[in-house]
Amino acid sequence: MPLRVLGIDPGLTRCGVGIVDVEPNRTARLVEVLVIRTPPGMPLEERLLAVGDGIAELLDRHQPQAVAIERVFAQHNLKTVMGTAQVSGVALHAAAKRGLPVALHTPSEVKAAITGYGSADKKQVQAMVARILGLSEVPKPADAADALAIAICHAWRGSGSHAPAAGAGESPLTPAQAAWHAAERSSRASAAPRRLAK
Repeated sequence: MPLRVLGIDPGLTRCGVGIVDVEPNRTARLVEVLVIRTPPGMPLEERLLAVGDGIAELLDRHQPQAVAIERVFAQHNLKTVMGTAQVSGVALHAAAKRGLPVALHTPSEVKAAITGYGSADKKQVQAMVARILGLSEVPKPADAADALAIAICHAWRGSGSHAPAAGAGESPLTPAQAAWHAAERSSRASAAPRRLAK
C-alpha cells in the first residue's frame, strides 16, 4: 500500500504544495502539485486565511497519511522568515486538526534524501524530482518542485514500513538515505543547546 504524503514549501507570496504516493519499494508517483499565491497588498490575516484554506482543501480532497514541511531557518530578511513561519503555523494547525502526523525537514535533509548530497543546488534537486516522478520536465515554479522534494524526502526517511528492506550482507540504507541520516544528525547537533564552560 502506498504512503501518501503532502509536502509543503511554506511561503506567504508563494506556498508550494505537492502530494505524492510512494510505494514500499520507493517508487514515487505524482498526485498533484500547485502553488498557492497571495498578493503582497492583501492584509496579512487574509493572506494566511487564503493559504490555510488552500492547504485544507488539498488535505480533505487527497487524504494524505502524513504532512511534511520545510523547517524554517533564520534569514537576513526578517519579513520573509516571519511570513514563512506564519504559513508553517497555519499548515501545522490544518494537519493537527485532522489528526495527521507532521514532520519538519531541513533543506540539507531534503537535498541529501533526493540527491544523496546535502549540499546539492536547487537545480540538481529539481531535476532529480522530475526523474523520480517520471516527469518530462521539472515542475515550475521552484516552490512546486521543492514541495514535491519535501514529500519524497519524508517518504524516504529510512524508517517505518516504507524503508527498503536489506538483503543478505547489504546495508539497510541506500546512499541517499545514509546521507539523509547524516544531515539529520548534523542539524540536531547544531540545534542542541551548548553548555557554557565554567
